[in-house]
Amino acid sequence: MKSNPFPENAAGLAKKYLSPEILQALKGETTDSGFTLAMAIRSGVLNPDSSIGIYAGDAQSYRTFAAILHPIIEEYHGVSGEVRQESDLAAVTLANLDPEGRYIRSSRVRVARNLRGFPFTNHLKLEERRRLEEKIVAALSVLADDLRGEYHSFELLGAEKMAALRAEKLIFSKGDRFQEAAGFNADFPKSRGIFFSADKGLRIWLGEEDHMRIISQEGSADLAAVFNRLGRALTTLEASLDFVRDESYGYLSSCPTNIGTTMRAGVHIYLEKLNCNRQLLDALTEKHDLQIRGTGGEKTEVDGAVFDISNRRRLGISERQIITGLHAGLQEIIEAEKSL
Repeated sequence: MKSNPFPENAAGLAKKYLSPEILQALKGETTDSGFTLAMAIRSGVLNPDSSIGIYAGDAQSYRTFAAILHPIIEEYHGVSGEVRQESDLAAVTLANLDPEGRYIRSSRVRVARNLRGFPFTNHLKLEERRRLEEKIVAALSVLADDLRGEYHSFELLGAEKMAALRAEKLIFSKGDRFQEAAGFNADFPKSRGIFFSADKGLRIWLGEEDHMRIISQEGSADLAAVFNRLGRALTTLEASLDFVRDESYGYLSSCPTNIGTTMRAGVHIYLEKLNCNRQLLDALTEKHDLQIRGTGGEKTEVDGAVFDISNRRRLGISERQIITGLHAGLQEIIEAEKSL
């Protein structure tokens, strides 16, 4: 690896913290699965506009390359010193903030999970992908009652079925150029697929940015319902799947920005008046540690005054604290919208 792997115009956190001393110390290090620093920063080197510029290739990466990953995690997540990640998925009771559906169009809670004993998605060999898929699909078959559903392999779905699922926004596509450079698209669509329950309230993606993306969603403002459904699904899956978890960093993901709870809880919410008073909306989201994204998610614009509002923090906070904090923030946001 050359002395300055990042181009001069790169502005990501990986470039910021990859000092000559850290580069010298880490450039010869390799995890047990063969993941190296060059692999970790490849996406950031090829995409200088990446805001982070580094991925983990396995759970061991967080220790092997701690000299660069830890300061990135501290800055991004706003933590310092010793962190101890707690998990709390106990059921909640929350008032429905918008029973008439005037503002909140849909609610969603999702988490990422990776299985112990396998590299992360960006560093898997095809035979490992096959074994991983088989193991996860077997666990999914145990889900019962309203969680029961069917797994759809992308390899076996015909073009017509794929198009229908894409129209419903149920499936995921190949990753973007950042993920492509990091290796996430290798072997696509082999050993990728989606599971969804009969009512489609529970959806699980296999082989996207992490081994599993577990999503609970519905077209209402009932945050308690989506959170409690997710908790029940995770409890069942954890009985047969060993998810990678660290005492300090919580559940580990391929991206250091998505560790801790790995949970994003959010809503699509129509805010016609606050759309014209973005300063107030920004102040309210900042107050409650929430973030605004475009209608279509990250890197999209707000369309028709429909905002995607979700939690900002994922590390150093429990799942239950995230959902109750989101509920409190949305309550104040809706009250502000009504008052304008």
